[in-house]
Amino acid sequence: MNSQTASESRPGLIQSPAYPWIAWGAAALFFFYGFLQRVAPSVMTADLMREFDITAAALGNLTAFYFYAYAAMQLPAGAMLDRWGPRRILTIASAICTSGALLFAYADSEGMAYAGRFLIGAGSGVAMLSTLKVASIWFPIERYATLFGLTALLGVAGAVGGQAPLAAVVELSGWRDTMLGVAIFAALLTPVLWFVVRDGAGGGRGGGHVGTMVHGLGAVMNVRQTWLIAITNATAVAPLLAFAGLWGVPFLMEAYGLERPAAAASTSLLLAGHGVGAPLLGWISDRVRRRKPPILIGSSLTLASFSMLVGVPGLPFPLALACLTLCGMASGISSCCYAAAREHNRTGLVGTTAGCVNMITMTTSAVFQPVIGWLLDLAWSGGIEDGVRVYAVNEFRVAFISIILGGVVGLLAASRIRETECRSVGAKM
Repeated sequence: MNSQTASESRPGLIQSPAYPWIAWGAAALFFFYGFLQRVAPSVMTADLMREFDITAAALGNLTAFYFYAYAAMQLPAGAMLDRWGPRRILTIASAICTSGALLFAYADSEGMAYAGRFLIGAGSGVAMLSTLKVASIWFPIERYATLFGLTALLGVAGAVGGQAPLAAVVELSGWRDTMLGVAIFAALLTPVLWFVVRDGAGGGRGGGHVGTMVHGLGAVMNVRQTWLIAITNATAVAPLLAFAGLWGVPFLMEAYGLERPAAAASTSLLLAGHGVGAPLLGWISDRVRRRKPPILIGSSLTLASFSMLVGVPGLPFPLALACLTLCGMASGISSCCYAAAREHNRTGLVGTTAGCVNMITMTTSAVFQPVIGWLLDLAWSGGIEDGVRVYAVNEFRVAFISIILGGVVGLLAASRIRETECRSVGAKM
């Protein structure tokens, strides 16, 4: 049964005024899961280093395998969504995530752990693109930035769940049983995606051919604005993905003497700020019909707040929490970046455009995590506790310079973005 026939077999579902929100909600729930998996290693760094007897650089590479697979999926996933629609892609991806999560939970070697994280990243790699594709099918274009913001909010909810709540479960049950529970969640979500999500009249025509998809990829990648927007977005969310995703918890534990659950809860402010900032900035951008001003302001605030957080010695803890919150909110310019990228490209290439931006974003994150780990090992003064390397605050500060330099590059890129006034200009380019 193809997607169109499946849709026609349940006309009441499609005709319901609430259906667009139901379809979007199901897809966004998968994005929630993918984001939880993205940050989960941050609350079990010591456990993983001890379990597999690895250094910070090796741990950074282990967690980066999620991002390697995620980034690699962006271009093909975006093109496949434009050709075949989100229903089949989401269902297959959720099944892949389930297998990867099970493999990681039962890994008895570093190689198995790498493979598990890779599969989780590959499956999660279509989550956001599919959710945006569902939004583009069932909602009007002028609500795209707002829907992206709400999608980010659900994703950040998953990330917050992967911080303090997951840390508490890890403390209680251990990391393996915790990851097994996360795998079961994905297994239950898989049939929900198949039965709830529908492709719509323009959501995928089945079949497609490689030549058409490659042409679409080339068309998007050939637009200079796509690259400027992607670089801006990648560096704005680097604190979210590289800091909160792995190194934030051990840094706060060392800098402020916090226990792991408290450090995870503090790091969650960065994620919660993004969850508020993305829909808020998307809504403001849609209302004022401007993309560039919020992008510029957000890039500046992200750079300034993160630099203060990691660069000011003896920063009072309340100010550190304020910096985390502000940095997260400012990184919410992602909603404006993805909307601007869509408007700079042809309307038929929504999935491909989002895939290109996301590929560059996730590749950047994949690079940052092991680079930070490598810099930590380079600056390491020899501290060891319970058989695991311990890094001093100043050693973390040296490593985090990489994110600050990236933020400078992103701000320069943001200054070169052209305004679209919330309308499609792709046909003119």
